[in-house]
Amino acid sequence: MAELEHSFTRDRDDAHAIQESLNPLPRSVIQRDGRTYELLDGEWRVDFDAEDRGMQDYWFLEHAYRDTAVWPGTIEDHLAAAQDAQQRTPSTPDSVIAWYEREFTIPAAWRDEPACLIQLTFGACGYETRVWLNGHALRTIEGEEVHFGEYTSFSYELPTALLADGQNRLTVRIADSLDAEIPRGKQESRVYKRGGIWYQTISGAVRSIWLEPVERNRLRTRLSVISTIEDRLVEFNVTTLIHDPGIDVLRLVVTPRGRAEPLAIAEFASPLVAGEKHQRVTVELSGASLWAPGAPNLYTLVAQLTAPGGRVSQIETHFGLRKVEARGRHIYLNNEPLYLDGILYQPGTASFAQMRRHLLAMQQLGCNLVRVHIAGIDPRIYDLADEIGMVLWVEVPSPHHSSPRSRANHWDEMTRLLVVIGAHPSVAIWSLYNENWGAEDLATSDEMREYIAHAFAYMRVHHPELLVVDNDGWKHLSTEGRLESHLLTAHLYMADRARWQQLLDRFVEGVNDGGTIPPLVVGDPFFYRGQVPLVVSEWGGFGFGPYGGPDDLAGRGTQIAAFKDDLRRRPIAGDVYTQAVSIEDEDNGLIDAETGDLLVSPGVLGSSQRSG
Repeated sequence: MAELEHSFTRDRDDAHAIQESLNPLPRSVIQRDGRTYELLDGEWRVDFDAEDRGMQDYWFLEHAYRDTAVWPGTIEDHLAAAQDAQQRTPSTPDSVIAWYEREFTIPAAWRDEPACLIQLTFGACGYETRVWLNGHALRTIEGEEVHFGEYTSFSYELPTALLADGQNRLTVRIADSLDAEIPRGKQESRVYKRGGIWYQTISGAVRSIWLEPVERNRLRTRLSVISTIEDRLVEFNVTTLIHDPGIDVLRLVVTPRGRAEPLAIAEFASPLVAGEKHQRVTVELSGASLWAPGAPNLYTLVAQLTAPGGRVSQIETHFGLRKVEARGRHIYLNNEPLYLDGILYQPGTASFAQMRRHLLAMQQLGCNLVRVHIAGIDPRIYDLADEIGMVLWVEVPSPHHSSPRSRANHWDEMTRLLVVIGAHPSVAIWSLYNENWGAEDLATSDEMREYIAHAFAYMRVHHPELLVVDNDGWKHLSTEGRLESHLLTAHLYMADRARWQQLLDRFVEGVNDGGTIPPLVVGDPFFYRGQVPLVVSEWGGFGFGPYGGPDDLAGRGTQIAAFKDDLRRRPIAGDVYTQAVSIEDEDNGLIDAETGDLLVSPGVLGSSQRSG
């Protein structure tokens, strides 16, 4: 059993926060008992391949590495450290390739279990990752020789024939660039250069890496949950990975969080063939309480898969029952109207402990919603949101240029992220794009419009537990007068109150040029008559030069309160203030990024003391 060590995280404060979290590793679902693993975090050998010669020179077989670096850590930090050691001026190259290598041994107890396999998992790494074991190329469980993406976890089964009894050598090649056609969020690219609202790239070995023993027939740590609250029915979508076909038995045990007596036990026997398969099963949870802000009722799910030979694979997670809808002018949670008191959150390079402090501080501001702005985050933050009753709005990190390749990359990133969020009741809203980034031709391109419509239709069918926004804040798409979005959103940055009130009035009247960047809806004509909820999904930003507003915190808090009153006096379903913490040039946060202390009065963004 691995001990939770300092090397697992950036600091001891982070380690303490992780000890208090549901999952000891950066993933959404626990495998087995969640404690049998070996971390490969810590010091690795590293070298930078500026001329991209590593493959042709067989670095994966043998190479004299010139530097060391601590994993997890970004390529940008590792490159800067190497340049500093060589007394060179730090620079941000257009592309970078880094090779990492270290040795490891397999614990004796694992080697003595011939029925088990050894799985290697990257919490997140990329954008392009290749892996070799003792000089032999590996493929991910999905069969990828090269894994693309940098926001979610991926795994390898280590072939027994390639494992040595003593030391084994693991080699990792990571490549990234400023390519505008890969999912970037607000990281700089060849289109958008660093500065203002665009930030330094964050790539490479960004989360932990670990080994663990797994069963040949097993449940993967992937789960989605869809609730029918009226009948207290829960549909679980589990993923099985089978090496030995036969009749396997799936057993689900659901227990109220913190209690010992199960609420429900269900078993399902099914013939499973070799390979990966998704299976939906439904369980009735009579008398179950619903999840909501203020009442974040959670249940523990233990799922076991028993193979024909009797060996058992187990995963564990928590979930909640809830239903979210957009009907008319309102958003409904569990059939009750819910006004979204939201705030924009850009975590950047914040540690898990810092993100935890930030989320708790946002709740003190009066928020019931956090919009995690086009960035991948540590999945344990979803756990924390579940536990404290915070609704989350998450987004696909967008590319910066529209093309067939960027849309294919966007789709792949979207499907990877959906795997991570599926069991979390807190995640209720999902954005495909933001402010035309990667969809700049939405008004003129048939291909772009077809992709948006296809993605929205896919989400409506396969993820009815989410509200979906097509292109947040700027140009929404209308097909035959129907939005390809559950919400009509606008970004309204205006520090002058009279002009701000005019913008709000034009927005609620359905004036198509009423947003910051008109027109608000493109495609076929769209006539707003209150048929979809309106959300001002970005506003304020006071203190950041282009957005204006008071520089002093006291004045900023006063102006926020006044502008919030203006929002609540109008038929608007929610709002999202910019922003929670400052990041690079955007020095306008309401929370101290390091300590989590509030910089304005508690409750300033809440509706509890306002009419509306």
